[in-house]
Amino acid sequence: MRTKSTRALPIDIEKRSDRPGIAVAGKKLTHIDSAGRPHMVDITGKADTDRIAVAKGLVRMQPATFKLIKQGEIAKGDVLAVAQLAGIMAAKRTPDLIPLCHPILIGRVNIKFKPDEKQSTVEITATVESTGKTGVEMEALTATAVAALTIYDMCKAVDRGMKIENIRLVRKSGGKSGTIELE
Repeated sequence: MRTKSTRALPIDIEKRSDRPGIAVAGKKLTHIDSAGRPHMVDITGKADTDRIAVAKGLVRMQPATFKLIKQGEIAKGDVLAVAQLAGIMAAKRTPDLIPLCHPILIGRVNIKFKPDEKQSTVEITATVESTGKTGVEMEALTATAVAALTIYDMCKAVDRGMKIENIRLVRKSGGKSGTIELE
């Protein structure tokens, strides 16, 4: 016999199941149906538009680790080159990682790094472009996160205290909502 879960959900699905979709802060959650169950958003009727998303994140490390990266002395190889490739590959695999994320045709992925020696940080910027019916925000965020994780993985032997910080969407354009600048 199954018992009812006592795990708290951010939204009480049972109390809202008679409503057409669930709203939080006045906005409908698009990946939740009227019964409170997950579903993939229907984008078939949407027009193709040019889509761009930019995400950023930061990896903070010890000064000695930063120096090893800069001098190309990390045992696993060229940290930023591998992280760049990992970010590009991750953007392409986003629908395999994020449930309900549409597979899309990505036109371009660009991963840039901004090392800051004074702060011992590497800022990651991922830009993803596509022409299609849905945005590329998740692809840009995934690319940023995986690039940061790759830096961590390649350097963890010398610095287990690295911190991955502040992964966020900074800009998106295209689609019904147009351009949104968050920074």
